[in-house]
Amino acid sequence: MTNDKALLRPSIWQDLIFNGDWVAAHGGRHSFLEPATGAALGSVGLADAEDVASAATAARAAQAAWAASDYKERAAIFRRAAAAIVEHHDELATWIVRETGAIRPKADLELREAGAHLQEAAAMLTQPKGQLLASASDQMSIARRVPHGVVGVISPFNFPLILSIRSIAPALATGNAVVHKPDLQTPISGGVLIARIFEVAGLPKGVLHVLPGAAEAGQAMCSHPDIAMIAFTGSTAVGRAIGELAGRNLKKMSLELGGKNSLIILDDADPDIAAANVAWGAYLHQGQICMASGRILLQRGIADAVIERLVAKATHLPVGDPMSGSVALGPLINPRQVQRVHAIVHDSVAAGATLLAGGSYQNQFYQPTVLTGVAPGMRCFEEELFGPVASITVFDTDEEAIALASATSGCLALGVITPTLGRAMRIVDRVPAGHVHINDQTVLAEAHAPFGGGGTSGNGGRHGGTSDWDEFTQWQWLTLKTEAPRYPF
Repeated sequence: MTNDKALLRPSIWQDLIFNGDWVAAHGGRHSFLEPATGAALGSVGLADAEDVASAATAARAAQAAWAASDYKERAAIFRRAAAAIVEHHDELATWIVRETGAIRPKADLELREAGAHLQEAAAMLTQPKGQLLASASDQMSIARRVPHGVVGVISPFNFPLILSIRSIAPALATGNAVVHKPDLQTPISGGVLIARIFEVAGLPKGVLHVLPGAAEAGQAMCSHPDIAMIAFTGSTAVGRAIGELAGRNLKKMSLELGGKNSLIILDDADPDIAAANVAWGAYLHQGQICMASGRILLQRGIADAVIERLVAKATHLPVGDPMSGSVALGPLINPRQVQRVHAIVHDSVAAGATLLAGGSYQNQFYQPTVLTGVAPGMRCFEEELFGPVASITVFDTDEEAIALASATSGCLALGVITPTLGRAMRIVDRVPAGHVHINDQTVLAEAHAPFGGGGTSGNGGRHGGTSDWDEFTQWQWLTLKTEAPRYPF
């Protein structure tokens, strides 16, 4: 990870933040750890409110020239950034594995999807940016999309690269400058990596600022007058605080938050396929995914068969250091999250749920867990877990499944497994969800597809495809006359 040709060699970024150059932070430095071992991975600059103010001012100064630059060169920058990911794939994957506790296939997926987001951003540069409107007078009337100015991006630890680049890339593509605050637990995968690929791709200085920081930096981004929009991905609790502060300062917001997602298995499904979907949706990346299958709703006729297969999987899935290459689950991100998951599991058992597998941990490694008999009111039914727990509720009728899946203030994703598509459509049409998948589990995303949720899962903002134009630009009405009219005043 430290050879002379490495993209992320520490001599470039150690103890620094990025403003187009690598500079010291007013807030000092921040050390971060490898979740699997507790070993120190490095230290980055720690941005404070003064760093945010400097970045916001510089970004605003750089934005107009960036928006006016040749669209072909801007598109080429995104393609060169995507090529840098391909060229340095193994190096970058190793950082993601070590920093986030991910298994290697998850890191590979994150890099591929990040490249797809960059290619989508390049494609945006040749897409139409407006409409020719009808006009009753002797004029041309146009609605065109214009950038907000400076977009502030605040991203989480779980998929730090994707959940950063999916906002940064389209924000830049639509002519904005960006001030980005990655999570302090994953400052390389979510921040330094992005700064470096754009740096080597030739992004003009001042257009992108990467500022690892604590809550102070995020609050400063929500308050600074030069930042016109906040794109936040994270927990509902923090999202509420972000929304309140940014709203008070009249900023546009895109909030993608947590949720309680349901995976419904109907009684005509194949038990083997159903169990595989449950395990993937509940255990991938230790369940630390906003789209994780947090409620497993099994119809009674198939429940025993699926539970038997799921318990066998949970018992045998290997857990350990993902750098060993021989595990299915790595560590949770920090000890606090381990204790939170453990408390939710055992509070639910105390409330009447049955523990059939897991429910224990060593260091930050939580065992794949199966809970049955989960009912409304139990913590495992109500709360987003962010841990490897399959929380199972058995139902009898399709109507009951609809009611159980709908019993949430925010559902980001919904999945239904059944060969009977008519049944599935009748269910999904009645359960509010940001995105819906028939005959698949809930953990799905593609760079060109709209992604987001409502209620406590977000403010209805969407990332991906044409929805990026909605988020990262605003409409401007433009009229053109051949000569100015003579008004009677």
